[in-house]
This record gives sequence, structure tokens and C-alpha cells, in this order.
Amino acid sequence: MLTTDRLLLRRWRDSDREPFAALNADPEVMRYFPSVLTREGSDAMIDRLDAGIEARGFGLWAVERRDTAAFIGFVGLSRPSFDPALADQVEIGWRLAREAWGRGFATEAAREAARFAFDPDGADLDALISFTAAVNEPSRRVMRRIGMPHDTADDFVHPGLEAGHPLAPHVLYRLTRAS
Repeated sequence: MLTTDRLLLRRWRDSDREPFAALNADPEVMRYFPSVLTREGSDAMIDRLDAGIEARGFGLWAVERRDTAAFIGFVGLSRPSFDPALADQVEIGWRLAREAWGRGFATEAAREAARFAFDPDGADLDALISFTAAVNEPSRRVMRRIGMPHDTADDFVHPGLEAGHPLAPHVLYRLTRAS
């Protein structure tokens, strides 16, 4: 469990399933993904995410506001599985409910996840990546706010999408322990 002034990054609970399903069914939240998720898909994602935390000691944690105890989404660390070229990397990522946007929660939680990633008593990693559809300016702003530089040489076409799909062009940002 990680804490910030306003947030708690924690393991998943059964009580997170309903609000997470609502978040994943919101077309505005999912506009930079190929589609929304069904309730079944959302529940399966929670099961995978929590199993990853159990196995590695880190993962995409559920995020809760400390003042209201409201679940607002996830932030954390994961290993990308869609592209063998990225399989040995650790990604920092986030997805928050629309009502949590514009308050600095993603940046605050991502900074804490990055701190944990590089902490010798945490994940003890040397580097993190983050990527998104090139058109996803809100996520790109979070990447820049947490100090992740962007090198266009690292950009790629998402292998799970057709080359002409508007979400296929992806940008990749990196952060190292030495940064």
C-alpha cells in the first residue's frame, strides 16, 4: 500500500468491481482505447491486476481518495504483454474515472508509483516506460509532469491495432533512476 497526501494506492477489493466496471464502460474514459469493457471484462481485469500485485509485489493498484474513501481508478506499474519488444520493460500507467480528472490525482499517484519503482526497498527498478496513443494529450501531460522525456525514435505503431487505426500511432516516454 502506498499513500500520498490525498490518495491511497492499494490492493483491489470486491467493492471496487462496480465502480471499475462503470469507469471501463464510460466512452469518454475509454476514448483512447479501441473499445469500452463489459462488466465481465472489467472483473477479469481486476482479477489479473490483483494477481500481478500478489506475484510481483507491485502492479496497477486501485486508487482511493483518502478524504472520501471513494475508488477513483488505478495507477501503478505493469509489464506490457502485447509486444515482445517491450516485455522486459516496466510501464507506469493510470486510468481514472471522469469525476477524478483535472485535480492532479493521476500525476500525484504516478509520482508515488515512480518513487516506489526506483526505491531499493520498493521495486528497485532502473527504468520505467509509459506509452499511449499519440493523440492522448491528457496522458502525455501526466508523463511530462512526472519528468518522463519523450524521444520520437521510441514511438511505435501498436501491434494490436490496424496500421490505419487512429489510435495505432503510439508515443513512448522513458524515466530512469538516474533522471
